[in-house]
Amino acid sequence: MLTIPLNLLQSTQTPHSGYHWDGSSRRFFEGWYYRVTLPEIGQTFAFMYSIEDPIGGKPHSGGAAQILGPDDEYLWRTFPDVNKFWGSRDVLGLGHWGKTDLQIAPLYLLPAEFEHHVQEGYQATATLNQGIICDRATNNYCRWKYEIQPVYGWGNQNSIQQSTAGWVSFLQIFEPGWQILMAHGLASGKIDWNGKIYEFTNAPAYGEKNWGGAFPQKWFWLNCNCFEGEPDLALTAGGGRRGVLWWMESVAMIGLHYQGKFYEFVPWNSQVDWEIQPWGRWQMKATNSNYEIELTGTTDLAGTPLRAPTEDGLRYCCKDTMQGKLNLELRELNGRKSKIILKAESFLCGLEVGGGS
Repeated sequence: MLTIPLNLLQSTQTPHSGYHWDGSSRRFFEGWYYRVTLPEIGQTFAFMYSIEDPIGGKPHSGGAAQILGPDDEYLWRTFPDVNKFWGSRDVLGLGHWGKTDLQIAPLYLLPAEFEHHVQEGYQATATLNQGIICDRATNNYCRWKYEIQPVYGWGNQNSIQQSTAGWVSFLQIFEPGWQILMAHGLASGKIDWNGKIYEFTNAPAYGEKNWGGAFPQKWFWLNCNCFEGEPDLALTAGGGRRGVLWWMESVAMIGLHYQGKFYEFVPWNSQVDWEIQPWGRWQMKATNSNYEIELTGTTDLAGTPLRAPTEDGLRYCCKDTMQGKLNLELRELNGRKSKIILKAESFLCGLEVGGGS
């Protein structure tokens, strides 16, 4: 039932787009992140879906949907029944049903069927994000449906897409795994946030995921694809302390898509340095043989606590804002000389810190 044009998938589908659970009873989570930014009003919606211990019957078995909405407001809903979750192994496709009149195993539905039969739940693919959740304590709710046209996956345009964490992410050496699914896309549709309707056409959209059986001790993240006067620019950067076999290591990376080209700064091809305050300021610099990049993210906002999968299940352990300020400078190196090829700024940057202090 899940049909996506193959030529589109071949040009933008990244490795790790499919669902990773192998059916075993080992501790496992997978999480997906979809975001759409509305530049005209300076607001962002971020949708976070997760499933933990899908084998069922474990202390942390279950799923959830979280939304970071306008002005960093927060909404969430749990979906305790793992049997109402589905994920495609081959392509990006997942969903979780809560309240429904259907008596069948969960699967992808045509958007009109989903709207008719699923009173609470979500479904998402490479080209669609749809759902409805409600907080029963407050009656706050969100209903959303938008279509996505992918522009950049993770790599150069019209060439094979890359693993965000390199070839080692195909092996269970690094956990959790991390993959940017769509560095930049264009979203069209509407979101109903507590009765206020947001309609949009070709709004900047983004998607990523992570998965595994181990959890990072601490991490940071910067993400933006809505820059002043630069519609064809997308940045994702992040790092943290994560488990590698039996030791912990600190790693960080920066990826930039600009005018069809992918600039990648990762530990195996670049020197990457970072200084991240507990909250309020994110500074990164990376240099490889051809390019140098500097990023500064700042915010005066308090940030919104979000839940994330941990050893002890879904817990408040990170803080975000979608209204961070970002300054970015990319330089081309030629011997000892450097030439600025891009200077850009944004006031709609996603900024996050998570884990320990």
